[in-house]
Amino acid sequence: MFAALVVVILCGFPVAFSIAGVAICFAYLGWLVGAMDISLLGAMGQRVFGLLSNDVLIAIPLFVLMGAILEKSRIAEVLLDTMGRIFGQLRGGLGISVVLVGALLAASTGIVGATVVAMGMIALPTMLRTGYDPRVAAGIVCTAGTLGQIIPPSTLLIILADVMSNAYQQAQYEQGKFSVEALSVGQFFAAALIPGLMLVGLYLAYILLRGMIRPQDMPPAEAGAARPDRADVLGAVVPPVLLIFAVLGAILGGVATPTEAASVGAVGAVLMAGHRLGYTPRLIMVGAGALILLGVLSGAFPVRLQRSDLSPGDYALGALYAGLAVAGVVAVLLALRGTLRERVMHDAAYSTLTMTAMIFATILAAGMFSLVFIGLGGEERVAHLLENLPGGPTGALLFTMLFVFVLGFFLDFVEISVIVLPLVMPTLILMGHDPVWLGILIAINLQTSFLTPPFGFSLFYLRGAAPPEVTTGHIYAGVLPFIGLQAVGVLLVWLLPDLATWLPGALF
Repeated sequence: MFAALVVVILCGFPVAFSIAGVAICFAYLGWLVGAMDISLLGAMGQRVFGLLSNDVLIAIPLFVLMGAILEKSRIAEVLLDTMGRIFGQLRGGLGISVVLVGALLAASTGIVGATVVAMGMIALPTMLRTGYDPRVAAGIVCTAGTLGQIIPPSTLLIILADVMSNAYQQAQYEQGKFSVEALSVGQFFAAALIPGLMLVGLYLAYILLRGMIRPQDMPPAEAGAARPDRADVLGAVVPPVLLIFAVLGAILGGVATPTEAASVGAVGAVLMAGHRLGYTPRLIMVGAGALILLGVLSGAFPVRLQRSDLSPGDYALGALYAGLAVAGVVAVLLALRGTLRERVMHDAAYSTLTMTAMIFATILAAGMFSLVFIGLGGEERVAHLLENLPGGPTGALLFTMLFVFVLGFFLDFVEISVIVLPLVMPTLILMGHDPVWLGILIAINLQTSFLTPPFGFSLFYLRGAAPPEVTTGHIYAGVLPFIGLQAVGVLLVWLLPDLATWLPGALF
C-alpha cells in the first residue's frame, strides 16, 4: 500500500485523491483474495463525522487566516526591512535578520509557504545584491521559513497533538486503563517552545560561525542603508510580539483553548492589518487597547450580570466592560472595512480556504487509508515489527525516526502525521516512551521533510519565488547544512528530554 501510494503521488495525481484511491483499490483487492472484510468501509462515515466535529481542528483555519492576513497586508515585509537594516552591517547580518524574522513570523503565522515566499521575494534579492553566495542565501531563507512548523502556534503541532492524544488513549486502553488521560494542544505548544528556540539558536550560531570562517560567502550590507530609529523598530516588532503574547499567553496561561486563542489571533491580525493600511489607525489602536484591557480586567475581576446579589460597583464594572467591548467591535469593523477596500481580506480568505481544504481533504483520505490498512492486518504487523526490532524501545524509536525521515523525501507532513503515526505511536508509547517528548521528536523530524530534496515543500515555494540566477541546484545545496542542524536538534532533544517535557510539566 505504501509503495503504491508513493508511485501514484509521483505520477502527479492530487494527494488526497491518491490516498483515498489507493485505499479503495486495496480494500477491494483484499476482499477478492479474502484478506479483508469489506463491511469495514462502513466505519468511514463515523470517521468523517468524528473529524468534522473535532473542536481542536477548528483552530487550523483560524490560525491559517491569521497568518494569511499578516502576509497579505505586508506586515512581514516591514519587519524584514527593519531587521535587515538593524543587523545588515554584521558579517552574516542579513542571514541573522532573516532567521529572526522567520522565528517571529513562525510564532505569529505558523504558515511555511507564506513565510518562505515572502522572504524569497523580499530578502533573497537583497542578500544576492549584497554579495551572498546563492547557496547560502537560499538555504537560510528556506530553513527560516520552516520554523513555522515547530514554533507554536503551528498546524503541524495541532494535527500532531490530536494524533498523539488518540494514540496515548489507545495505549492506555490496551494497558487495561479505562479512566484514560488525554493530551492537549496546549501541552504540545508548551513542549515545542524551547526546542523551537533552540533550533533558532543553532541556525544563528551556524551563520555567525560561517561568517567568520568564510567571510566571502556572507559580506556585510552596503553602508548606504540608514539604520532604523527606535520608532521604526518598535512599530515593526511590537505588533507581532503582542499578537504572539496574546495567542500563546492565552493558551499556556490556561485562559483560552487553542481554538479560542486562534480566533483572538485572527481578530488581532485584522486589527494589525487595518492599522498598517492606514484606515483610521488611531481609532483602531484605541479599540485594540480596549480589547486588551477588557481581556485583562474581565479575567481578574469577572462580573456575572445574571446574578441577583450584585452591588452598584458590579453594575458599574459591567457597564465599563460593555463600553470596552463596543469600542473593540468598532475598531474591528473599521479594520475590516480597510482590509476589504484593499482586497487584503479577499486574498487572505481565499488562501485560507484552499489551505484548509487541502489539509482536511488529506486527513479525510488518510482516515480511509488507515481503515483499510488496519483491515488488512497492517497494524498488528507494524506492532510486531517494532516489538521485535533489535535494541528494544530505543531500536524501535530509532527505526521509526529513520522511516519518517525517509518518507519526508516523498510525502507531506500531513500525510505522514495522519497515515503513519497512528499506526506506530501506540506501540511506542506502550514500550514506555513519553508521548509529549515523542511528539516533539517527530515534529522536528517532520519539519525536516520541508527541506529534503526532491519534494521538500520549502524548496518548491522558494523555487517559485526566487530570482532566475538562483538555480534548483543552489537551493538543494544550500539546505544540506541546515538538514544537518535539524539532526543535531533531534539529537539534543533525544539526549536531553527535559528540553521538551519541563515546560508542559510546569504549566500543566
